[in-house]
Amino acid sequence: MASQSRSKQRMNRLAKWHIWLGWLVGIPILMWTATGLFMTVKPIEEVRGNHLRLATDAAPLVIDDSPLATVDADLKEMHVFMQDGRAVAVLTTIDGARTRVDVATGETVPPVDAVMARALVAERIVGGDAVRAVTFFEADNVPLDFRRPLAVWQVALEDGTHIYVGRDTGNIEAVRTSWWRWFDFMWGLHIMDLSEREDNNHPTLIIFAGLAVIGALFGCVLMFRRRKSRFKALSTPSVSGAIEQ
Repeated sequence: MASQSRSKQRMNRLAKWHIWLGWLVGIPILMWTATGLFMTVKPIEEVRGNHLRLATDAAPLVIDDSPLATVDADLKEMHVFMQDGRAVAVLTTIDGARTRVDVATGETVPPVDAVMARALVAERIVGGDAVRAVTFFEADNVPLDFRRPLAVWQVALEDGTHIYVGRDTGNIEAVRTSWWRWFDFMWGLHIMDLSEREDNNHPTLIIFAGLAVIGALFGCVLMFRRRKSRFKALSTPSVSGAIEQ
């Protein structure tokens, strides 16, 4: 009997802690689910106002009087930066092709090869000399953990880190650690989009977010009801007590 009494006391104590924990986390859970539902209602493109921008024809970038005028196609944009001690421009055409050009001479800089990609990673990444493999990916067939339409070399390190070096830019375009890939996977689960991990506005997510909000609301309401019932039970005399009186 004594052991049963102690066990009942422990269970009652756990139930009391559960109630107080419910009061502490109930409101934040409701807030998280409600705000999550709100953020799934509209596509992120509409949130950013992209649908309000009027379509305009791309105007070619004119650099005829410059030493950089070495690309025959119409240019869309140009980025200039220091690379290996010299000013280099990455010229992007309207159709998306990229070319590296020496700003001083106008000469085309050759694309990055596997040896250059490996050397760049060894120079700029901690532990970058511990290379497991070097693989090239075309712009239309990049790995899931890169997801950018850019031709790149993937330098895989021994610790599982993937370094992406742009073939036509000569820059480190992305660093993907093992932890980053797990984070990305969890993000895909969070928005229920494991294929692209970018769509936060699809019917499945909206439906489940709505159900979560309803469940959180019910939980908060039931917390008030349970607390009221508990006080009512404490204020009502027991049957045995009434008989003794």
